[in-house]
Formats: sequence, C-alpha cells, structure tokens
Amino acid sequence: MYIQARYFIRTALIYLLIAFLVGGLVLINQGLQLHNRIGVLLPVFYHLLMVGWATQLICGVALWMFPVYSKEQPRGDERLGWFTYGTLNVGLLLRAFFEPLHIWVGGWGWTLALSALLQVSAIWVFVIAIWPRVKIRSRKG
Repeated sequence: MYIQARYFIRTALIYLLIAFLVGGLVLINQGLQLHNRIGVLLPVFYHLLMVGWATQLICGVALWMFPVYSKEQPRGDERLGWFTYGTLNVGLLLRAFFEPLHIWVGGWGWTLALSALLQVSAIWVFVIAIWPRVKIRSRKG
C-alpha cells in the first residue's frame, strides 16, 4: 500500500476512535443528564463518523485499489490526493471544534462556512483525481 492511501486509512481509523469517544460521551450524558451542553456534540459525532471515518476510508481504499492511471504516473497527479487529504481534514477539524463553540458562545459561524467550503472542495478535487482511473476496458472478441 502506498503512502497516500496509508495516510487516509490510518487517519480514518483515528477518527473512528475519536467519533466513538464523542458518541459515548453524548450517550452517557443522555442517560445521566450530566450537562445540557454536551448534547450539542451529537452533530460532531456524525461528522467525525461520516466524513472522518467513512469518507476518508473510502478515499484511501479508492486511491489504493483503483486501476493505475499510467505506467509513468500510476496514481495520477498525487498533489490532488494530498490536497484532498489536507482540505478534508482541516475542514473536518474546524467543524468539530467550532460547531459546539458557535452554539455555546456564538460568533463562529464563519468557521462553519469555511469548513463546508474546504470539505466540498476536497471531494470535488478527489473526484477529479480519481475519475481518470475509472477506465472502460474494451473487450476483444
């Protein structure tokens, strides 16, 4: 497995652990009613799980397993993969940190917009990077 796919997959595993720590905290709070502010972490749990774990794992496996682009550049332009990795993670971390802060104290909505822009950009660039590797093979008859 090449390094870029490893980064995506290992980071996805880290997000899986963090997501279930946050989710566990939310569930414990629902049962014990520790603090009413903990409930706002539920969207953070979902984002860590779906963007951090699922999306990042899918990207890593796709980069690893999809057919090669060419002999000279088997993975295509790897800068696109690194751009995807960076913007997806920065966007997710912004969301995970500032969404609860925005709800608790207000005034951080712009960080959520920036987070969304980064995550959407990451996925668009990922599709651009992986699209040429989905080739139609001609069958000889």
